Amino acid sequence: MNAIETPPDRASGHAAHPDALADRTGYDEAFLGPVVPLPLPASSAVDTVVLPYTHFTVVLRPDRRLAASTAVCIDGEKLLEDVPRDDAWAFDPRVPESQQAGNDIYRDNPLDRGHLVRRLDPVWGAAAEAGRANTDTFHFTNAAPQQDVFNQGKQLWQGLENHLLDHAARFDRKLSVFTGPVLHDSDPPYRGIQVPLRFWKVAAFIQGGALASTAYILDQSPDLSRDRERAMAGAKPGDPPPLGAYRTFQVPVADIAELTGLDLGPLPAVDLMPLTRAPEERWRRLESYEDMVLGN
Repeated sequence: MNAIETPPDRASGHAAHPDALADRTGYDEAFLGPVVPLPLPASSAVDTVVLPYTHFTVVLRPDRRLAASTAVCIDGEKLLEDVPRDDAWAFDPRVPESQQAGNDIYRDNPLDRGHLVRRLDPVWGAAAEAGRANTDTFHFTNAAPQQDVFNQGKQLWQGLENHLLDHAARFDRKLSVFTGPVLHDSDPPYRGIQVPLRFWKVAAFIQGGALASTAYILDQSPDLSRDRERAMAGAKPGDPPPLGAYRTFQVPVADIAELTGLDLGPLPAVDLMPLTRAPEERWRRLESYEDMVLGN
């Protein structure tokens, strides 16, 4: 990883303030016991900025104005469920605003600010600590554009952490979740960013006394029954790219590393999904939680 400087933001007139949020400690690599490193680009040519928050960390790609990865520690025994949301999204003052995707991306269109670290996941501990974590999730660095159409695929995706936490709770109440967009060079441009067509999630937990992992892809690509270039060309000038219905897949953790170019440390080796090379079986489309594979 190459650390980059945060010069004044000439586009917005707002300078970065590196000392802001200085008390945030972020994701804990030893939270589960075995060390699970923060997912960082495997290539040193990819510049990122590591931004710690309360119980989670965002690895920002300034060139894409979006996160390359996020990592959150979830403590099921200490979660607070009554922390109200305020939906007050803000720029992270540690980074120039020109390197973040702000409200201009989401205004007057069908794109949602999709939380990467889900709001309730880091909201645990003492009340003040949980409240700070709640507020921290509403930084634009923790958002990425997602189609606002709510369907079974997105509902399934949003509930994955709950399902995995319930599963992991039989062995240990702690869970680490890593999430991000798949940042591809071919992602369609819109209002100064490229809109990701896929999102990934990897869960890590202790099962049977050992580290275990599972991985998932949310695909919002245009309708695959049509030629993708024609679907993209069908967008009106100024409109966001046409996105398709959500499809959710359980995939090998190794495929996430390959798709994203991220180093996922020990997680590919402890994947609970049996690895198969058959194209029709390698990515398992999920219609419900019962379709998930959590061991051989």
